[in-house]
Amino acid sequence: MYDFDYQRPSTIGESVAAATGDAKYLAGGQSLIQAMRLRLANASTLIDLAGIPELRKISVSADAVTIGAMARHAEVAESSDVHRAIPALAELAGDIADQMVRNMGTLGGSLANADPAACYPTAVLGLGATIKTDRRTIAADDFFLGLYETALQPGELIVSVSFPIVERAGYVKLRHPASRFAIVGAFVSKSRADVRVAVNGAKACVFRATEIERALQSKFSPAAAASAELSADDMVSDMHAGAEYRAALVSVMASRAVAKALQ
Repeated sequence: MYDFDYQRPSTIGESVAAATGDAKYLAGGQSLIQAMRLRLANASTLIDLAGIPELRKISVSADAVTIGAMARHAEVAESSDVHRAIPALAELAGDIADQMVRNMGTLGGSLANADPAACYPTAVLGLGATIKTDRRTIAADDFFLGLYETALQPGELIVSVSFPIVERAGYVKLRHPASRFAIVGAFVSKSRADVRVAVNGAKACVFRATEIERALQSKFSPAAAASAELSADDMVSDMHAGAEYRAALVSVMASRAVAKALQ
């Protein structure tokens, strides 16, 4: 690991002011610290966000669940308010990695890192959430741009995420046996006006499976989701699964997510 300076501000304003040059925000460190240990990443300054209570708030209104960027996965999973409002979101958080990671990893850190196999991006995209930063709001459809790439600008800090409360939602993933990352996962939601299907693990970036969405618009059923066919052209192919297998698996995971949503 390279040398770096460490700062632990107590306000959002202090954090943003410290984010100069190649400084990085530390929002749990479950990915960043590991990359720095291997010298795959470097930062002159780490700005630890753990000392800002405002970033850990979880609140529920009549139409949305708002979660602070520094809310731990375990806190979301154990929140009775989240369980009542969007059960699928609490269940997703409770199935991320292992207990140690859930006790340290955060919502904002997961989204800013934008690992293609991470779970939270599917909930954000699958529910049509809104990401609030220190300077603007970003719609989920505009946030994820590519492999580990988001719409965040240098120094921009995620403050909270607002998840619309929907009629039904479900998330299912085929886990990697060691990391518990998704080889392929699907988050499905149904509201009065829309059906959304977000997929992780299958491409370089989380994406909406529009073919499955169209099928579910006609009939919201596991069979409808399973009937949709996706192209394997831009699917990931690696030692865990080939592109064609992943393409087929997307419909299977979406079908199971619909079944879960209907329970």
